[in-house]
Amino acid sequence: MKRSLLMWDETLFRDPEVFEIDYVPEQFNHRDAQIRELAFQVRPGLRGGRPLNTVCRGLPGTGKTTSVRKVFAEIEEATKRLLPVYINCQIDNTRFAVFSQIYRRVFGHLPPASGVSFKQIFDAIARALLRDEQVLLVGLDDANYLLYNNEINDVLYPLLRSHEAYPGVRIGVVAIVSDMSVSLQTEVDARVASVFRPTEIYFPPYSGEEVHGILEERVLQGLYPNVLRPEMLDLVVEQTMKSGDLRVGIDLLKRATLSAEKAARRSIEREDICKAYEVSRYLHLAYSLRALRAEEREVLGRIAEMAVRDDQEMNAGEVYHFVREKAGISYTRYYKMVQKFDAMRLLNLHYRQGRGRTRLISLRYDPDRVLKHLRQEQTSVS
Repeated sequence: MKRSLLMWDETLFRDPEVFEIDYVPEQFNHRDAQIRELAFQVRPGLRGGRPLNTVCRGLPGTGKTTSVRKVFAEIEEATKRLLPVYINCQIDNTRFAVFSQIYRRVFGHLPPASGVSFKQIFDAIARALLRDEQVLLVGLDDANYLLYNNEINDVLYPLLRSHEAYPGVRIGVVAIVSDMSVSLQTEVDARVASVFRPTEIYFPPYSGEEVHGILEERVLQGLYPNVLRPEMLDLVVEQTMKSGDLRVGIDLLKRATLSAEKAARRSIEREDICKAYEVSRYLHLAYSLRALRAEEREVLGRIAEMAVRDDQEMNAGEVYHFVREKAGISYTRYYKMVQKFDAMRLLNLHYRQGRGRTRLISLRYDPDRVLKHLRQEQTSVS
């Protein structure tokens, strides 16, 4: 019997764009309450007033960025009076970089790379807003990076106090924070805190049922009928929930489909999903490491080094002594980091009964891969 092969121009994808990480779906479920609250916060800008400042807070992969970008897209469709500017602070994490992106949004091109002061850039932005009678709404995605680089106050101060130097200018800020140990309200200095006063919108992790619904919707939009059977979707959801990051599931669907195409199959099988998961599972690790401070990455690196050596569950107290030799931090600070890593699903923190309760630590990822990703992150930062 002749084998049924996919022709070179055939594909299992109805719309491959659906499986890109930055794709914003028209129907975005399970974040209705957060989107309504965000819309309420920015609504004054639609009438020419200053939008209320907002912090969108939650673990990586909980829909914060998609919610903000969806609201920003709706603003652009509805009015020219409110100008939304989305900025990725992982990339643009200095005052000059942030205001250069705002300048580009206002004028259609970046400011000169040299020979122009920050004041000249901000003067030009403010004059353009006044001339066009526009309100500015700045979205700072991963704003915790500005905090790590000691830039947060230098970015927020001119934005939030612009009306003092330029009467009539109105600017609001939406900050997205993935570091659950960071509270921007308390981290900024007094001169910024007095005008910032944001409303916090919390984005909880998705439940298994919610993940199933979201991924099922992506499959219906992005794949042809019968490419992914219900039991295979259940397996994708199961693998996604191990990381707690929806982006892992989206990437997993994309890679599994490509694997099936490569094997000239017309449906995705278990082997495609398992093979794809070996790559996709590290997506959560990579995103999570980017959300850590330098000190936290150092501590996680020491835990990974000890895991390589011991290759078993580790006593939390013994790990602390190993970490302290290099990091030199207090036990309280160390244990708060460990609890944070546990909440981020980077490691498991649990107890063993015996003479008292012994805290045990085990990494969720292969320690060599953790160290590899940490080295890559350090290289990209430097």
